[in-house]
Amino acid sequence: MPTVFTMGEALIDFIPHQVGVELMEVESFRKAAGGAPANVACAVSRLGGDSAFIGKLGADAFGDFLIQTMQNAGVDTSRVLQTSEANTALAFVSLKADGNRDFSFYRSPSADMLLNKNEIKAWFREQDILHFCSVDLIEAPVKYAHLKAIFLAKEAGALISFDPNVRLPLWDNAENCRQTIHEFLPLCHIVKISDEELDFITSLQDEAEAIASLFVGDVEHVIYTRGANGAVWYTRGFEVSEPGVKVNVIDTTGAGDAFIGAILYQISQLDNFNRRINPAIASEMLAFANKAAAITTTRAGAIPGLPTLTEVKST
Repeated sequence: MPTVFTMGEALIDFIPHQVGVELMEVESFRKAAGGAPANVACAVSRLGGDSAFIGKLGADAFGDFLIQTMQNAGVDTSRVLQTSEANTALAFVSLKADGNRDFSFYRSPSADMLLNKNEIKAWFREQDILHFCSVDLIEAPVKYAHLKAIFLAKEAGALISFDPNVRLPLWDNAENCRQTIHEFLPLCHIVKISDEELDFITSLQDEAEAIASLFVGDVEHVIYTRGANGAVWYTRGFEVSEPGVKVNVIDTTGAGDAFIGAILYQISQLDNFNRRINPAIASEMLAFANKAAAITTTRAGAIPGLPTLTEVKST
């Protein structure tokens, strides 16, 4: 079975006990494992797929907690390094009344930023998947570790998946974020992008034109998520959409990660994905991923809220 490798940040989310208040007004928090690439790895393994996380954590209690959490979810953590040079990243979250979030990050630097290209090895096989986001593409050693991993994965015949997952507070300015995303886009086969990110990344107001502009370089699939309104799968040859699943939302943390994790899980189960993908299969994959994301929003926290295969199939 192919392995879904995810790469980048794993961090501690401090989730507020109070909902609907600004971060400065929150009185108490609970800790939860987080970081989009770590969430995606856990999403894949919770569904029954093979996943592995590539990254660096602090040699501290938070780093130990993250490794244990990923291992408990079934993720291979043998490629996770720990360092005493920096601490594990922290993110304090405030939850609005509608379940959406604001973040305040503590990582100047954090251990994930110190992963360097010499620590990346030829781990990848044909039909494996390498998935990453933009948080760890900031100007730091980890950016160049990503470039090496992408090169080695493509050389082995693996698929490259990119979810920009824009977090502007982590960048010195918005334009650097946008330019870096455009630097990495052509290297990928699959791009997952949200309706909240499309205008920022493309600088285009027309939705169809903006989507079309993402088909650069090696990009073959653009998966466009629209929150409660569902998702659309675009290729150069077809377009299919699936509606969202209506649920009572408690916390949107990790919903996008559950979605792309569910997509990548299904791809890993499909022999010769590029040859077999068609509108019917893409539609089934979207419906499955929409269910996984919806279930996650009915629970608090990212990794604790991720569904199992049985839960998605019964929804």
